[in-house]
Formats: sequence, C-alpha cells, structure tokens
Amino acid sequence: MAKSQKKGFGTLPVFLTAISTILGAILFLRFGFAVGTLGFWGVILIIILGHTVTIPTALALSELATNRRVEGGGEYFIISRSFGLNIGATIGISLFFSQAISVAFYVIAFTEAFEPIFNMLINDYDINLPRQAVSLPAMALLTFMIIKRGAGSGVKVLYIVVGILIVAIACFFLGTTDYVSPTRILNIGEGGYEFSGFFLVFAIIFPAFTGMTAGVGLSGDLRNPGKSIPLGTTLATVSGAILYVFIAWKLFMSASPEQLIGEQLVMSRIALYGGIVIPLGLAASTISSAIGSVMVAPRTMQALGRDRSFPLPRFNRWLSRGKGESGEPVNASILTCAIAFIFVALGDVNVVASIISMFFMVTYGALCLISFLFHFGADPSYRPVFRSRWYISLLGFVMSFWLMFKISAPYALLAIAALVLLYLIMSYVHKERRGLQAIFSNAIFQLSRNIQIYLQKRRFVSNKVNWRPSIICISDSTFKRGNSMRLLNWLSYRYGFGTYIHFINDYFSKNTREVADEAMEKLLALSSDKSNHIYVDTIISPSYTSAIAQVVQIPGISGMDNNGMLLEFDKADPSNLNQIIENVSLVAAARYDIGILGSSSREFIPKKGIHIWIRHIDYYNANLMILLGYIILSHPDLRKSKLKIFEVSQEEDVEATRKKLLELIQAGRLPISERNIEILNPNGGTDIKSLVNEHSADAALCIVGFKLEQLKHDGEQVFLGYENTGDTLFVNARELQKIS
Repeated sequence: MAKSQKKGFGTLPVFLTAISTILGAILFLRFGFAVGTLGFWGVILIIILGHTVTIPTALALSELATNRRVEGGGEYFIISRSFGLNIGATIGISLFFSQAISVAFYVIAFTEAFEPIFNMLINDYDINLPRQAVSLPAMALLTFMIIKRGAGSGVKVLYIVVGILIVAIACFFLGTTDYVSPTRILNIGEGGYEFSGFFLVFAIIFPAFTGMTAGVGLSGDLRNPGKSIPLGTTLATVSGAILYVFIAWKLFMSASPEQLIGEQLVMSRIALYGGIVIPLGLAASTISSAIGSVMVAPRTMQALGRDRSFPLPRFNRWLSRGKGESGEPVNASILTCAIAFIFVALGDVNVVASIISMFFMVTYGALCLISFLFHFGADPSYRPVFRSRWYISLLGFVMSFWLMFKISAPYALLAIAALVLLYLIMSYVHKERRGLQAIFSNAIFQLSRNIQIYLQKRRFVSNKVNWRPSIICISDSTFKRGNSMRLLNWLSYRYGFGTYIHFINDYFSKNTREVADEAMEKLLALSSDKSNHIYVDTIISPSYTSAIAQVVQIPGISGMDNNGMLLEFDKADPSNLNQIIENVSLVAAARYDIGILGSSSREFIPKKGIHIWIRHIDYYNANLMILLGYIILSHPDLRKSKLKIFEVSQEEDVEATRKKLLELIQAGRLPISERNIEILNPNGGTDIKSLVNEHSADAALCIVGFKLEQLKHDGEQVFLGYENTGDTLFVNARELQKIS
C-alpha cells in the first residue's frame, strides 16, 4: 500500500509532459521560420523525416517498457537493463546531459515570451536589457520549485500550463489574416532560400519532436509504467505529428514568407488575441517543457548513481540520495540545475537546439537498435505485452544515424567519439559488468544458427568450393606446453577454423565436471589474446581412444564439417606417441587430414622460416603441406618468416623435379621464390632424417609427410630421430589437395 502511495502518477502526467514538450519553444519561435524558408511541403518533409525517428523510438520504448518492470531512470533504466550497465551508463550520461541542456533551452525560449517588453524598453526608454535578466531569475525560480517542492508540484503546474497551451493553439487556429495565397503550395523553396539548407533547418526544428520521451523519465513515479509509458508516449507522438501538419498549413496560408522568416512570434499576428495569448502560450509551453525536463534529468542521474556508474563512490552515494518517501532526487536536481544555469548564460537558442539534437539522436538510435536486436535475436525472455515490428525499429536506428551525419558530420563524429571514449572509461572502471557482447549475443546466435543450417542444407555446394582447414586439436598436455595451441592458432587465424579440446582422462561426474569448468576458465585465459582465433572446449572421457571417437563425430563449430585433426607429443618425452599411433586409423576412418606435432622446448624464432620436406614416396601429401605452410604465414607472429621447400630426388630427376615444383608454385600463386626451393640428392643412401637434421636444424617449424602404411612397419620410429630440429609437423593428407 505504501508503495502505491509513493508511485501515484498515472498515464496523464506522461502524456502531458510529452505533449507540452512537443508543442513547445520550437513551435512558437522557429516553426514559422521553417515554413517561410522551405514552404509547406518542405516542412511536411521535415515532419515526416523527424517522425521516422520519433515514432519508431516511441514504439520501441513502449515495447521495452512492457517487457519488464520499469523503475526509476526512464530511458536509462530500459537501456541499461537491456544492454548491460556499462552501455547503459554510457548512453545514460549523454541522455542526462541532453535533458539538462534541454532545461536551459526551454528557459532561454521562455525569455522570448517577454519580447514585447524588451522592445518597449528599447523603443520608449532606450534600455537594451539582456535576455539573461529574465532567463537567470526564471531558472532560479524553477530550481527553487523543483528542489523544495519536488515532482508533485511540477505535475500540478503541468495541468495549468497545458491548459494555457491548448487555449493559445485554439486561438491560433481561430485567427485570420488578409494574406491568402494558395498558389504557393507547390513551391517547396518559397522565400528565396536554397533547399540545400534543408538539414540546417531540420536541426533547429527536430528538438520539437523529441519531447515524446519526456514522460518516460517519470517511470519511477508511475503506478503502472508498463501501461502508462506506451499509452502516454504513443498518444503524445501521434497527436503532436498531426497538430504540426495543421499548424504548418495554417502558417503557410496566413503569412508571407518574409513575415514568417523575419518575425519570431509570427503566430501572434495570426492568432485571435495573438498579442496576449501567443506570448502566454510560449511562456506556458516553454516553462512546462522546462519543468518536464527538470523532473526527468535528475531521475536519470539518480539512477546512474544508484547503479554506481561513476568511479567515485562518494559521488555515487550523493547522487543516489532521495528525499521523503518518494525518494525525490534533490542532489541530482542540484547538479541538473547547475548545468542548466551554465547554458542559460549562453542564451543562444539555435546553438543549444543543435547540441540537443545530437544527444537525442544517439539515444533514440540506441533504443531502436535494442528493439531490433531483441526481435532478431528471438530471446525467449523477451515477452513484451506491446509489440512493434523489427523493420520499424531498424528504420528508426538507420534514420537516427543518417540524420546525425546529414545535420553535421563533424558534430556526429564528435558525439560518437565521445560515446566511445565514455564507454571505454566505463569498461575500464567496471570490468566485471556486461559490455558490448550483451548487445549482439542473441543476434549473433541467430545469425550463426541460420548460417549453419543453411550450410548443412547446401552441403552439396560445400564439396565443390575451395578447401580451407577446419581442424580439431585434442591434447591432455595443454597446461604443460602450448605448442599445439600455438600451431592451431596459426592455422585458423585467417583462412580456417580451429577447435582446441583439452582432454580430461576420467569418467564423467559432478566432480570431473567441476574440474572441466576450471580447465575451461584457464583455456579462455590462454586464448584471450586478440590474435588468437580458436574455439576452446574440454572433453571428459575414460580413454584417449573414446575421446577421439567422440570428437570426430561432433559437428563443426564454424558451420562447415571438420576436415583435419592435430595430435601432439613431446619430442623430449614421447610417452604418449604410441597411443597416438594406435588411434591414427580411427582418425583416418573419419576422412580427416592428420597432423602430428612433435613439440620442442626450443625457443621459437619466426625469422628462421618454415621448412617443407617433400619426398617421392609421399608426394600425395605435398600439396597439403605447402598449403599449410602458406596458411601459417598469414599469422602476425610469422610476418618475418619465409617458406622454404626441400625435395629429395634422384640425381637424374633433379631438373624435372625443380620444374614441376615451380609450375606448382606459379599455378597456386604462392609467395615462394625460386631460390627458396632446394633439390637434394641423398648420396650414399642418406636417409630423410639425417637430411632434415642437417638442413633444418635452425628452422622455426619443419613440415614432413608420412604415410599410414609406414606406421604398420616402423611405428614410433616414423616420428622419432628429428632431435636437431625444433617443432616438427608430420602430415598425412586424406586426398590430393588442389593448390591452383
């Protein structure tokens, strides 16, 4: 019961706050200028463009507000609970400044209601009184009312000023003039102004439409935000758009372009009792808009403080403090009014309007993006009572950022750069909070899901496209040596996809699952470097054989079938080499290319190069070995490295072998120069191991082919005896790969 008493506002305050801001200062002070500059159809285009942003935003807000309980903070609360606190704080701070600056904007505009008095002082008494003589005291009075009386008094004043506003607009429509020229309706550029200035006029007029979200900031003071926000916001937006169309027509038909452009309060010339009701309407609309903004901005800042958004704990506590049962944000109001005072002192309506436009465009674009991504991501927890459409939200997002750049590309870039910087600061201060990944996680999931299903359905196409590696590496020595993970990363950095699986030799249970979770955290830490492009996971299995049998049957994470497996042993202690050999036939049965890495503890020096050894007995592997060498060189770690090919050939075949290799390299457009090809003749029966130990002792990596038939006869000896080399990769191709 106490709770309902504290949050006693219904839908009407949301509607009144929004509509009084929509029909505000811009309407009375600048709308006539827009009509005189661009003509009726030009202003209609402004209204349409403006509402391609505001209507999708109003619908997105209504949707998001009915998906979860909306508390204090309005738009900030919606964004932060949808995208995470770091992104929410980034946009929330920019939103707060736009709201605080709006207070100043409306107070400055309120001062223009006293234009007849300023003119009288100049004409009759030769006193040129600055506008700040009215705006600063007005700002002081507004500050006193909000800090001392709170939001309740602000809503009471809203009822009065909206009543005055309705009377003023009614008198405007009832008024008549002698000026009627229907033929001008076809001339979009009436008034002698170039249409190229359209977006300059748009920047001045657009803040008129932004008032539709003003009522959302009262979310913490509403009985039922899920009902009041959609109804009040949508009704105000649609009503405002319709009224602006009729007001544009009335202005266009009732005054000349010169009058519309030259007279700031041209509406007073048209309205019934215009000399009185239009200044009163301006005063009412601007002060009501100022009240709406000065009620909303502190609540945004209070919510930021409650979420500990700032790196200063005392400042957060000071902002979050409330007064009375309703938690009136007195301290945040003081900060808001202080910022407003600074901009009131500037006194330039057009400059302040342009600044507000940029801030609001960013916020509206973000809200529409949230709605779109929720639609696209199909999150089952997203169940709003009110639903917009994904294409409407996408339109609002695109239009927001397009219009930002059309208004002013430098200001747009500056606003985006400021947001990026602010986000980086927030992410640094609050590392534990959700960041950008929260925005796209569901969308990426949907995109990945659809792509994988498509690729599976189109498998007959994938068999015809060029080969690329999709390799699984399984190892139980992950935390002893990182050679295999490093090699897998090289292979998957640019051209392929790598899945690294840490093998835990045990039966699956609650305890081993906890062990696997701990190992997973370590794996993620090992692969956290930005140049690391492998997917990591763990597997619990009672034997090495069963682990491989499981792994070769899992679908490819990338959406394409896995086509290779990388196994690894320690050259200094090849105790697991025998179990690798025992399972090679199992891997081959899965139709995988096989790589067996002999890991060395020697320091890896990239500039020493990659040596590929080709023999006539395993020429079937040659193309795959060369392709792997080329792919490895794409990694940044090996920019200074080069490929060198050694081929063992009989003396009478040396030239023919060299020619064949050169043709292969040229056809495949491989970056291997002729001087990096060396044909060796094993005089005296010198075996391959001796040649490799002699010529590749300093190589960063050696790649040597092997045949499955060799394992049946020689077993472990196929991979042993390369003691002078560093890491050595033994390759067996399932089929002859095409290089060209």
